[in-house]
Amino acid sequence: MQENGTAPLIGGGGIAVLETADLHPAPTALIVSDDGDYPPSHTFQDAKHIFLVESTKLWTIAGPIAFNILCNYGINSFTNIFVGHIGDMELSAVAISLSVIANFSFGFLLGMASALETLCGQAFGAGEVELMGVYMQRSWIILFVTCFFILPLYIFATPVLKLLGQRHDIAELAGTFSLQVIPQMFSLAFNFPTQKFLQAQSKVSVLAWIGLVAFIIHIGILYFFITVFGWGTAGAAWAYNFSAWLMTIAQVIYVVNWCKDGWKGLSWLAFKDMWGFVRLSIASAVMLCLEIWYFMTIIVLTGHLADPVIAVGSLSICMNINGWEGMLFIGINAAISVRVSNELGSGHPRAAKYSVIVTVIESLFIGILAGIIILATRNHFSMIFTSSKEMQKAVAHLAFLLVITMVLNSVQPVISGVAVGGGWQALVAYINLFCYYVVGLPLGFLLGYKTSLGVEGIWIGMICGTCLQTVILICIVYKTNWNNEVEQASERLRKWGAGQSDQIPS
Repeated sequence: MQENGTAPLIGGGGIAVLETADLHPAPTALIVSDDGDYPPSHTFQDAKHIFLVESTKLWTIAGPIAFNILCNYGINSFTNIFVGHIGDMELSAVAISLSVIANFSFGFLLGMASALETLCGQAFGAGEVELMGVYMQRSWIILFVTCFFILPLYIFATPVLKLLGQRHDIAELAGTFSLQVIPQMFSLAFNFPTQKFLQAQSKVSVLAWIGLVAFIIHIGILYFFITVFGWGTAGAAWAYNFSAWLMTIAQVIYVVNWCKDGWKGLSWLAFKDMWGFVRLSIASAVMLCLEIWYFMTIIVLTGHLADPVIAVGSLSICMNINGWEGMLFIGINAAISVRVSNELGSGHPRAAKYSVIVTVIESLFIGILAGIIILATRNHFSMIFTSSKEMQKAVAHLAFLLVITMVLNSVQPVISGVAVGGGWQALVAYINLFCYYVVGLPLGFLLGYKTSLGVEGIWIGMICGTCLQTVILICIVYKTNWNNEVEQASERLRKWGAGQSDQIPS
């Protein structure tokens, strides 16, 4: 590796490998430089080999993460299912509490924890594994304090929901349920950083197993608390809290006992350089939340159209389908973030670049395939959600927009993951703010309310904002100097990795 921290294109070791290959003919795709980075890809065999290697690395990480996310999604879904057997009002209240109040805190805390993906991933790639435990503890502290800033949203959930136009009796019950699930919010302050710590080391299979066990136990607890003991929505709340803390404690126990390289005990260093860490965490949270709120806003705008029942219903069905595809791409987002941060930390600019190219190609293929399936079943897939012929017709009418959204959303999470892996959160937050809220929302409002397009106009405007954001991010990635990114990763480690001492015995 060169003194500036960047990997040479082909150093002395790389030339030696080439000479050996000439003596013993072999496909050029198998050549790897001594520094661990890929050599330049010149032939189809090179590209094929890189594609296979990167695909294996990607899905080894993405698969378990996506499975873990589906288990978490299942915990929310089954909470709603069990509450739905208590009564319609209880179902509406719990669904609103989870989708509005809990979803807000989930997205914000997850976004703040994403800063850890950048730092832990680059530290692991650089071989500075002992730094990861300090970073994780620092993130625990920041997210725990953040929970107290979010707490008023839970305490005043009832007036907030009334202000948003919810029926008073539903808002009252939703507010009570929100108070009861406050412990779940605090569990996320430790859950997310621990999760990112494990993801950065590609120790993701344990996350999948913990998610599965917690999901199964959650169903059992719901059955006993609601069906057997008859504790109603309070039983659902305590089951929700128990399952959340079960996952968190299990992850922490695994880290403390089986991650000895990264976990060296509690450290006073977790309190050093806090402000720089906070700024990166806030930038990560804003970047993610601007995306989450953007797609939530389309439902709010649609609810004020002339015929909101069919409009909101058909759009909700489409967003539900899009959400299931999104679960997979959240896993891919985390995986590419790990790959990019690991390779930048290792000083492998070409490996980082090739991993992005391979992931974008595969994700785009998945998005196109999903779009083809939607088009082929556009007159039938809504039957899963409704028996109303009018609603089915409305969904079929929106299918083309759903396809465009699914294709765009296959590439966009990949680029966002690259941004997290490279530490570009602040830049992407500004891009999201402009594309979504200066272009997409006003255009959607104009087309939806000032023309006869209605819900289609709102959605077209939103798509334009997403498309613009995706194009800008692709251009940024295309023009990225990956050698410079390696230098910046090294600079982060020098800035936040000095003086690893002062340990508190665990």
